[in-house]
Amino acid sequence: MNLTPSAHHWVKSSYSNNGGSCVEWAPAYAATHGLIPLRDSKNPNGPVLALPTHAFTSFVTGIKAEAIGSA
Repeated sequence: MNLTPSAHHWVKSSYSNNGGSCVEWAPAYAATHGLIPLRDSKNPNGPVLALPTHAFTSFVTGIKAEAIGSA
């Protein structure tokens, strides 16, 4: 498993137009390995966090529910 930042094609989150606080992920790696690699776009050679797809899905679902509840 190669989680070296330069080894993947990274895509910015669709919510990253907020002044520079950007998260990127590697969809091709996610599709083939069942892990979602995430990194900070401001530090592309920095650490990569890899979450299992089910954990990432639960995380996003929870954030969306919180956002809807506080609107």
